[in-house]
Amino acid sequence: MEHRRLGASGLRVSEIAYGNWLTHASQVEEDAATACVHAALDAGITTFDTADVYAQTGAESVLGRALAGQRREGLEIFTKVYWPTGPGQNDRGLSRKHIIESCHGSLKRLQTDHIDLYQAHRFDHHTPLEETMRAFDDLVRSGKVHYIGVSEWRAEEIRAALEIAEQMGLDRIVSNQPQYSMLWRVIESEVVPACEEAGIGQIVWSPMAQGVLTGKYLPGQPVPEGSRASDPMGSTFVSRWLRDDVLTAVQGLVPLAQEAGLTMAQMAVAWVLGNPNVSAAIVGASRPEQLVDSVQASGVVLDDDLRAAIDDVLGDVVVRDPARTESPAERP
Repeated sequence: MEHRRLGASGLRVSEIAYGNWLTHASQVEEDAATACVHAALDAGITTFDTADVYAQTGAESVLGRALAGQRREGLEIFTKVYWPTGPGQNDRGLSRKHIIESCHGSLKRLQTDHIDLYQAHRFDHHTPLEETMRAFDDLVRSGKVHYIGVSEWRAEEIRAALEIAEQMGLDRIVSNQPQYSMLWRVIESEVVPACEEAGIGQIVWSPMAQGVLTGKYLPGQPVPEGSRASDPMGSTFVSRWLRDDVLTAVQGLVPLAQEAGLTMAQMAVAWVLGNPNVSAAIVGASRPEQLVDSVQASGVVLDDDLRAAIDDVLGDVVVRDPARTESPAERP
């Protein structure tokens, strides 16, 4: 497993990270989830990403139990705060109250005394950004959090946070966690340039476009049983790609992967890792063997000819326009 620096920080992360959205305490039983975590460790993954909202705090608890007994210094545990985790008016957002209380809850569920990277899961338009940044800074200074990041923030939001951190002498953002894949490239025009300038790295989610880039979904055919698209929650996110024009284009990638000696999953993960601003690609799994496949993308470099061929095959089905964003309810 190759490791990369997280942006311009000194923290090194496995370039393939394990994420437990839509799996732990949701799609699979705990024994299977634990087996997947142990498979990730066996494959050399040291970076684990979760969030308090995943399975309404259940995913953090499962991950904490699965990692119990591991050498803590050899792991990078990431989690997030923003989405509602309770019925109260302050059980959501990026207020000081919610950030501090959520951090304490995550620490207990993850069975650790610190979070390596604590991320603002979305931008909060209802809380002063100064309040949010001060709360994160206090957690860093207390030793409960080592680094701070954001998820799915726009370029102008990231710049505003950096300016406040500079003015107030606060700890600064080191990472952003956006959706990014061969099919969804909206970060390339604005977010990536802003982050490159500031030394912020991308930790990208859904590099396989919710499994569509594995090639298992076929045009004109029903979705496979047990796939993410067959799950009521997972289908919300994958449905945008289940169009015949997209699925037909993706099938055109199969001979390219075969010629390169890669599986479709490996080619998809290697493609996002080819962006120099990407520090890590998050992969998930409901079965250990899925990880055995995808982690072999670590260290794989796709040459320029192959990347150009991928662009030619996908053509107009690629989403590049930053205006094409999802509603908050559609984002993990």
